[in-house]
Amino acid sequence: MVHSSRAWPDPGVLDATFYGGSLMRIVLRLLLIACAMFLVSCTRTPEYDVIIRNGTVYDGSGKAPVAADVAFKGDRIAAVGKWEGVRGKVEIDATGLAVAPGFINMLSWATESLIEDGRSQSDIRQGVTLEVFGEGFSMGPLNEKMKMDLQDEQGDIKFKIEWSTLGEYLEYLVKRGVSANVASFVGATTVRIYVLGYENRAPNAQELEQMRGLIRQAMEDGALGVGSSLIYAPAFYAKTDELIELCKVASSYGGMHISHMRSEGDRLIEAVDELIKIAREAKIQSEIYHLKAAGQSNWGKMDQVIQKVENAQAAGLKITADMYTYIAGATGLNATMPPWVQEGGLKEWIKRLKDPAIRKRVKQEMMTPTNQWENLLLAAGTPKNVLLVGFKQDSLKYLTGKTLADVAAVRHKSPEETAMDLVIDDQNYVGTVYFIMSEENIRKQIALPWVSFCSDAESMAPERAFLKSNPHPRAYGNFARLLGKYVREDKVIRLEEAVRRLTSLPAQNLKIKERGALVPGYYADVVVFDPATITDHATFDKPHQYATGMIHVFVNGTQVLKDGEHTGAKPGVVVRGPGWKKGSGDR
Repeated sequence: MVHSSRAWPDPGVLDATFYGGSLMRIVLRLLLIACAMFLVSCTRTPEYDVIIRNGTVYDGSGKAPVAADVAFKGDRIAAVGKWEGVRGKVEIDATGLAVAPGFINMLSWATESLIEDGRSQSDIRQGVTLEVFGEGFSMGPLNEKMKMDLQDEQGDIKFKIEWSTLGEYLEYLVKRGVSANVASFVGATTVRIYVLGYENRAPNAQELEQMRGLIRQAMEDGALGVGSSLIYAPAFYAKTDELIELCKVASSYGGMHISHMRSEGDRLIEAVDELIKIAREAKIQSEIYHLKAAGQSNWGKMDQVIQKVENAQAAGLKITADMYTYIAGATGLNATMPPWVQEGGLKEWIKRLKDPAIRKRVKQEMMTPTNQWENLLLAAGTPKNVLLVGFKQDSLKYLTGKTLADVAAVRHKSPEETAMDLVIDDQNYVGTVYFIMSEENIRKQIALPWVSFCSDAESMAPERAFLKSNPHPRAYGNFARLLGKYVREDKVIRLEEAVRRLTSLPAQNLKIKERGALVPGYYADVVVFDPATITDHATFDKPHQYATGMIHVFVNGTQVLKDGEHTGAKPGVVVRGPGWKKGSGDR
């Protein structure tokens, strides 16, 4: 028999010496090949900056998830799929975890908290990669009088006002450094104050044209549209036709109207009708801020609200809504008092509250049911359901966490008189939580395919100035609560649908380009979380508690959350609306 080194020998016919030598040569040859392959792989330039491997990918479309890898190059998603033989500079094993687009907070009040701390901790730790501002009040345009008022009314967070327009404010945030992206509507209230101050009257033709010009400037600076908040003075003074004229300007740029409607309680149905009328006559896409039926007597109206919205949709109007996942709302004690007493702004309001005759009238109106204005004290049912959470004056901070009923009892005064006294003593609106909604309606709203989500709160951290007041727990838990309680535990909607409504739905409504989906070429705003453990921990008693279960967060391809901890990175940019005139894209 002839033996060849190219054929594997039969050990039964070979002597031990020959077999041992042949095996050694083969082993050495294999080792050399392995070493060569290792050297090639070590010297090969990684194809991608980041690869998230082995995750369950929820792409934002609402379709069932798939097992796939997601790769970034720079600030963009480069590929989604499965590949062999490719490498990333950073590789993350997401086995057993969900990979999704970054979440969009449709109503954020992080306008000042991001000045204090640009890390946006409480929202980043829930996967929020875009904060959207502008519920009636926006951080521009500001005239000199408005700047002075804003400076005077600052509470625990102090800052210099180094901007005038809304576009300048957004650039100011990014220049300081923010972890999340930022965007804003221009506030209809802000524009009204700029031109009319706090007067309770309609604008004349010249004033209205000035207001329209301010909307035009904001839209060209990148505003997403017009935001209104119609239960509050001085927004309450604006008539429907004024809002229609402002919205026509935003519509001409492709923007939308988003509104805290004129009523969420006794005149809820009429308020929906007004929103639909504005949408129809201004030819503008419209959204209801934080959809709710406030006050037990109004809880049964939600079905009629849903029917009205869906009828409008069927008629060709684009009407949507957003919501937070709690039965309590939060605003100030101004929502317990009639708008007429607040005319002229905070200082004039406080001055009137010191007049005995006016106090008597205000107290009577605070106690009397009406459909002429939104009274959240009556909507709460009892002052025990009115929680005081934020004071400007250090001398009053000991009352934080107490109810209006508690304070009234200690002071031996009525709840109405106590509310007036607190506004006077604090020289401010006094942060307040009102328990006014039903759990049944929360679940019903979550199930609606046209509803996205918002925190209606700051993005903060349990440190420094933030600990001087108690926020609504939605500031720390709104998005995690959706995914933990309502998706995993209560199964109100499936996870893929929840992700769609946190990502592509709001992105499409806002006409934001190249965000909100895991698609090659889109910006790499990506989150990795554990669907089995994501949980909110903030409570009304102890709100300063981070949510858990969010593992990694990337904003524009940069990692801002790693293994559940903030990296300190601040890659956020300004995301601009469809009317932006300074360039193309959304930066």
